[in-house]
Amino acid sequence: VQLQASGGGLVQAGDSLRLSCAASGFTLGYYAIGWFRQAPGKEREWVSCVTAVDGSTFYNPSVKGRFTMSKDNAKNTGNLRMSSLKAEDTAVYYCAADRRRDGESCSPAPEEYDYWGQGTLVTVSS
Repeated sequence: VQLQASGGGLVQAGDSLRLSCAASGFTLGYYAIGWFRQAPGKEREWVSCVTAVDGSTFYNPSVKGRFTMSKDNAKNTGNLRMSSLKAEDTAVYYCAADRRRDGESCSPAPEEYDYWGQGTLVTVSS
């Protein structure tokens, strides 16, 4: 069972970036997916999540309108499209999967997630 986050890099403020989260060893479509980030010296922060059943998405107000989350059950992946990036978006981004009983909700609480990817670094220069 593994989650692999990828797509991070160094970009300039205002640029866009797409992160992917690939699952192996389990069917990601049965799970809610969450994205979290951790900036240097700060606590891990919830970014967004998508529900397992209907694909509803939820966002931290700090990224709402700039980030778009999706999932591709056929490819067993989740994606996070980030646009209008700001310096304060600089962080290591983690994807996580939650096999929650309620397939129509997703949680901002990291302790509710069962599997975690290794993280991918996003650096936004101003």
